[in-house]
Amino acid sequence: MRDHLGQIFRFALVGAVNTGTFFGIYLLLHPWMPYFLAYTLAFLLAMVGSFFMNTYFTYRTRPSWRKFLLFPLTNVTNYVIQSAGLYALVAWAGMDTRIAPLVAAVAAIPFTFLLSRKILVPGGRAAAGQPEPAGSCPEPR
Repeated sequence: MRDHLGQIFRFALVGAVNTGTFFGIYLLLHPWMPYFLAYTLAFLLAMVGSFFMNTYFTYRTRPSWRKFLLFPLTNVTNYVIQSAGLYALVAWAGMDTRIAPLVAAVAAIPFTFLLSRKILVPGGRAAAGQPEPAGSCPEPR
């Protein structure tokens, strides 16, 4: 249970850093392109950073090309929830396009945690405090 709570705490910390990174990139791109394109590019760039932070820090597992290629699949749900929320907040609620992405991101947090854990932690070993078997996750080259 303690290991699981540690993962949740580390995930929240990584999420805060990643959200700041995403939002900073979004604000930099926003003046030069439509808000949704800026949102999408910022999301993709932040996702790469999220993969490495979650792999090394949150779940304490080694990255592999397989995990890297599967990780975006876990973010599809996150992207859909955030995108729908972003659209609804801007189009229907009239929220400022500079703030709406942060509000939409909050709804996606639980889904992102569960899906990224499923991809990055094979068989739930890290939750049980067991290391991954040697050779199961080669380092990316």
